[in-house]
Amino acid sequence: MSVMIIKLFSTLPVRHKEFQRNIKKEYSKMIFVLQSYCIISTGVRITCTNQTGQGKRTTVLCTSGSNSMRDNIGAVFGPKQLQSLIPFQQISPGESIKEDYGLGEVDVPKDLFVIDGFVSQADHGVGRSATDRQFFFINKRPCDPVKASKLVNEVYHMYNRHQYPFVALNITVASDCVDVNVTPDKRQILLQEEKLLLAILKSSLMAMFETGVNKISLNHITPTSAGSEDREIGSVSEALPDDEPPKTSINLARLKEAFSNHQVPGIGSKQSSHKAACSGSSQKKMFSFVSCSKKMTDIMRPPLKSSPSFAAVSSIKKLTVCLAKYKSTFDNDAEDSEAANQISAEDDPEILHENNSESGLHPSIYETDVKAETISEPVDEKFWSYKPLVPETKSEQHQDRMSSPEAKRARYEAEPLAQNCLVDSKSKNASTQLDSPVSIQKNTVLLQFSLQELSKRMQRLQAQKKENHEQELKYRRFRAKINPGENQSAEDELKKEISKDMFKDMEIIGQFNLGFIITKLKSDLFIIDQHATDEKYNFEMLQKNTVLKGQRLIAPQSLHLPAISETVLMENLEIFRKNGFDFLVDEDAQVMERVKLVSLPTSKNWTFGPSDIEELIFMLSDSPGIMCRPSRVRQMFASRACRKSVIVGTALNTSEMKKLVLHMGEIEQPWNCPHGRPTMRHLANLDMVS
Repeated sequence: MSVMIIKLFSTLPVRHKEFQRNIKKEYSKMIFVLQSYCIISTGVRITCTNQTGQGKRTTVLCTSGSNSMRDNIGAVFGPKQLQSLIPFQQISPGESIKEDYGLGEVDVPKDLFVIDGFVSQADHGVGRSATDRQFFFINKRPCDPVKASKLVNEVYHMYNRHQYPFVALNITVASDCVDVNVTPDKRQILLQEEKLLLAILKSSLMAMFETGVNKISLNHITPTSAGSEDREIGSVSEALPDDEPPKTSINLARLKEAFSNHQVPGIGSKQSSHKAACSGSSQKKMFSFVSCSKKMTDIMRPPLKSSPSFAAVSSIKKLTVCLAKYKSTFDNDAEDSEAANQISAEDDPEILHENNSESGLHPSIYETDVKAETISEPVDEKFWSYKPLVPETKSEQHQDRMSSPEAKRARYEAEPLAQNCLVDSKSKNASTQLDSPVSIQKNTVLLQFSLQELSKRMQRLQAQKKENHEQELKYRRFRAKINPGENQSAEDELKKEISKDMFKDMEIIGQFNLGFIITKLKSDLFIIDQHATDEKYNFEMLQKNTVLKGQRLIAPQSLHLPAISETVLMENLEIFRKNGFDFLVDEDAQVMERVKLVSLPTSKNWTFGPSDIEELIFMLSDSPGIMCRPSRVRQMFASRACRKSVIVGTALNTSEMKKLVLHMGEIEQPWNCPHGRPTMRHLANLDMVS
C-alpha cells in the first residue's frame, strides 16, 4: 500500500501560510510520529521518502519488516543505539513504593498492566542530552503519558543526572481501563489505576539500574597454565556484597502533604476586619445622605394651597437645617478620607504620597494676557415678577425654569389679566406681600477673544495635567531581596522593568569593595558585579564571533545517523563548520551512510566527538538555521571568558565602569554570567528613604 501526500493545506490559505512559515518544525514533528509507528509496527515494512519540488527523492525512514521491536529500533536509529539498550524487566512494587503512592494490599489488582520494551543503560555517556528519543505506547498506540514520562526521567537522573534515557515502552492493558478520547490527536490518555502503573515503573527501573550501576568492567590480563606465555583478555565484574542493607526511601507524599497544609495565620482576619470597618462607615454615610435627600425632595414639592402660609416658612427652615446637616456630613467625610489616607500611608510605606494642591495647576495658566475694557451704562428696564395665586402644574414649572427672563417678561406683558388679578389681590388682602417692579442697572463688558491664545492655554493645561499624572502615587517596582532563594523573581523583575536602552542612561555613583559598581537610574539604585557582567559580555562575544578550527581525521568516520538527523545536518552544514566540524556528504548513498565525519574541532585540552554532533543536531531540529553551540563548546567559552574578564579587587575609574555598564545593553541576556552568578540587583529606591 502506498500513501502520497501533496499540496497539504492548499485549499486553506491562512493555514497553508502558517504551515509554510513553520515547515521545518512541522517536518520534525511528523518524522517523530513516523518513528513511533516504525518502532511499534512489527512484521510490517515501512518506507518514507521525501521529494522537494523537482529535486531528488530522498529516503527519510525505512524498516525491514522484522518481528522484533529491537530490530526496528536499529533500523530507525542505527546499530549504535542498540549497544546501550537493556530490555525492560517488570517486577511488582515493594512496600515502600506502595506507601509512596498510597496503595494497599486490597487496592492492588493482579496482572492489570504488562510492560515490555527497551531502556538505555544508566552509565555516564550512554544516555542522550535531550528527551528526543522517548516513545510510549498503550496497546501499541503512540501516546504521551505525562506522569509516566516524568517518572522515567526522574528515576534515570538518580543514577545519571546529566543525561536522559532512550525509552521505548509498550503498556498492555484492558481496553475498558483506558480512554484515548481526551484530545483530538488522541495522544493524551486517561488510565484506571494509574498509581499502580507508576509504582510498577519505578520499582522495575530502580531494580534494572541498580544491577548494573555498581559494576565496574576492567580489562584484566589473566595468565594461562604454568609455564605458558599465552595470555587472554577477559572481563571481570566487581559487585557490591549481597548482604548490604537496601537504601531507605523517603516518603515524599507525606512531606508534600505537610508542606501543603502550612498556612500563615492572622492575615485573613485582619483584612476582613478592616473591610468590615470600612463598609460600616460608608453605609452610615450613605444612609445619612439618602435620608437628607428624601427630606429635601419632600420640601421642594409644590404647595397644594394657593395662599402662602406658615407651613411654607417652616419648610424653608427645614430645608436650611437639612442643608447645614449635609454640609457637616460632607465635611466629616472629607476629614475621614483624609485621615484614612494618612493611615494607609503609614501602614503601607511602599506608596509614595506627594502633597500636591487640589487643583494641581499652576496659577500662571489662568492669568489673562488680553486687557478687557469695561463700559458702564445705566439701563432702566422694568419687568414684573409676581407669585401666582393659582397653583401651577409641573409642565408650567418646567417651562418657567427653562425659559429666559426676557421670555417671561414678554409672556407676562401679553397677559393683562394677570395684572388685574394683582391689583384686585392688593385691594382685597392688603396684608399679603407681593413683588413690586424694580429697575436693574446692567454692566456690559466687552471681551477680546483670541483662538491662538486659547490653544496655548489648553496646551499648557494639558502639560500641567500630564506632569501631575506622573507625580501621582508611585509603587515599588522591585520587591525581590538580594537572596539566592529569590534569584528567579529578581531576574523576572529586571527583565520587566529594565530595557537595553536604559543602561546608557544609568549614572555611575562609584565602586564598592573593589568588586561592585553602584549605579543610579532615576530614583533607583542598582549594584552590578563587575566580574560577572564582564564575563557574560565576553562569553556572548565568543559565542557570536568565534570560528573553531578543526583537525582532519586520517580516514572519514561513518556516523550511522538516522535519516532525519542526516537531513538536519545537511541543511545546516555552515553552522557545523563554525563549530569546527566538517563532513563528507554523499546524497546518492544509502540512508545512514550519506554523511561521514572528516574533521573535528580541537582547542588545547578540549576534545570533541560524535556525541557533540548529535546534541547539535537536536538543537537545530528545534530551531533550524539559528547559530548554536554544543554544551561542551559553551563550557570552553565560559572558561575562556572567565579568565579574560575583570577580576574582583581591581580598581576601576568612571570611564571603565561606564564601559562595563554600556556592554550590558549590547548582549542578549545580561542578568547572569555563564556559571549562573547574578550580574545585577536592585539596591533601594531613594524616594523610599526618609
